[in-house]
Amino acid sequence: MSIYVELEPNDFLGHMFNACSIDQVSEFAPEKRGFRIHGHSTTIRLERVFWTVLEDMSDRMAITLPQLIAQIHDQCLVANDKNISSCLRVICMKYMNIYAS
Repeated sequence: MSIYVELEPNDFLGHMFNACSIDQVSEFAPEKRGFRIHGHSTTIRLERVFWTVLEDMSDRMAITLPQLIAQIHDQCLVANDKNISSCLRVICMKYMNIYAS
């Protein structure tokens, strides 16, 4: 029996799931974190993988994660009608597509 999995040429999704180790499965788990944005307490629930990207962004910008969340909050709410979790996910995807190396 081969350790290699036969994949269709365009089956990137199947490849990604086959490449996931037990440790990587935790990236799919949702995690809640609390923040104060302009004096108001809020809890944001995102999958662990998005928190990892946001932490990388804040490190690259030399600001804290709460500062980054506040900046995104202020910019995204104009376009997204107060859904901060959705804004954060989109920002993470854009960051990974454009700036991550």
